Amino acid sequence: MRRRISLGFVLVMGLLSLGFALSLLSYSRHNDDSEGAEQAQAVIDRTNTLQLLVQEIETGTRGYILTGENRYLNPRTVSLPQIPGHLDSIYRMAFSHGPGIRFLVGQLRQQIVAKLVVSDKQLKLTHAGQMANRDTLRAYLNIGRERMKAVRQTIATIQTAETERLHRQMAQAERSYRNTQLIIFGLSTLTFFTIIALYRMLRDELHRRQRNEDQLREYEVRLREQIRQLETSNEELERFAYVASHDLQEPLRKIRSFATLITARHGNTLEKESDLYVQKISSSADRMSKLIKDLLDFSRISNHREEPVLVSLDEVVRYVLDDQELRIKGLGAQIEVGRLPTVQAIPGQMDHLFANLISNALKFVRPGVVPRLHIDATLANVGQYPNLADNRTYHEIRVEDNGIGFDEKYLDHIFKVFQRLHGKSAFEGTGIGLAICKRIVMAHEGHITAHSQPGAGTTFILILPERQSRQDYDRSNPIKAHSYSAG
Repeated sequence: MRRRISLGFVLVMGLLSLGFALSLLSYSRHNDDSEGAEQAQAVIDRTNTLQLLVQEIETGTRGYILTGENRYLNPRTVSLPQIPGHLDSIYRMAFSHGPGIRFLVGQLRQQIVAKLVVSDKQLKLTHAGQMANRDTLRAYLNIGRERMKAVRQTIATIQTAETERLHRQMAQAERSYRNTQLIIFGLSTLTFFTIIALYRMLRDELHRRQRNEDQLREYEVRLREQIRQLETSNEELERFAYVASHDLQEPLRKIRSFATLITARHGNTLEKESDLYVQKISSSADRMSKLIKDLLDFSRISNHREEPVLVSLDEVVRYVLDDQELRIKGLGAQIEVGRLPTVQAIPGQMDHLFANLISNALKFVRPGVVPRLHIDATLANVGQYPNLADNRTYHEIRVEDNGIGFDEKYLDHIFKVFQRLHGKSAFEGTGIGLAICKRIVMAHEGHITAHSQPGAGTTFILILPERQSRQDYDRSNPIKAHSYSAG
């Protein structure tokens, strides 16, 4: 729609510009034709005046010859000085009218000069008394008459040509004027309809935007309502977590306490099968307590956030390894830790993340094989991970072990809650540890994945941004630092 409106405005401007240009061109042609007609009329008027001046000279000369009275020479005296100026003016105006008119004007000049020469000679002969002879008088009058006739004929020819030119120029001027009107009318009509179309498009666009704004306001109201409902749900989840962490733990503690009392007081008198049942009750209570704690930690990751600070992952890993020192020595595990970066993160969640990954590496070991764990970091190649922002710096942390591994077709499966690839009897755990890891990484705007083969170990790859883009974290109820789960 915007493109069509823009094209419409461009079309209107183009039509207006075209109309202006064509009108200007047509107007210029009309002016040229009008000027040509005016020049033709001016030539006609000048030739008429010139003919009158020559006629007055002819009439005055003839009257003086016949009567000898000087008063007949007065018109000659007035007219004679004006003739050269009129001839020059006619020549200038007719110069652009073509070679034919220029030739006629030159011929007219010669004829008028010849006529004036004859007139001067007649006056000289009259002063000398030689015009008293009737034959001489008749001869010179005839010569004067013939020269005047030639002047009239040439002037008539010029006026005929200029009259034709006048009519032609006037017709062209009329056509130019009519064409200008037609062009202006046509382009004005086209521009009018284009403006109407643009008006309709603008009206439709405004209506569409108004509908969108109304929908956005409606969506905003619905979103606010959903946010309110979500906040209510989160409050309920927090109350549930509180109940889970306190009220549900109390019965479990009593179950474990009573199981311990039964074993302590009646362990010698219990049958072997009864003793096994008590041990299973105690073990189940421990697992239930651990499961509740892991679920509580899992829910807190999304619902309770601290403000991120600069966290040295070197220190985090060192704390985790110190906490797992006895287990590492018991397994004889070989640990290699490269230089790890400092990132902006929530300290307690980083502790939780690496505690789960390292605990898994020490848990899923191959029998008879010395466990090896290697942790290092490099700058991440953002192009390999399409969900990451191109304008941010990310670090790639690799946690590599030589444990039992797994088939990569279960890669998505291992990061889900309560999803296990092995039975409870083979390896301990609640099936929540890697789900917690994924939620922590996603909460930090990162990415987690793994590469593995059965019997060839596993490499977990963490992609964490150097800086967080969101700063509006809830500072209440943070996860406690160094509160580890073995997953």
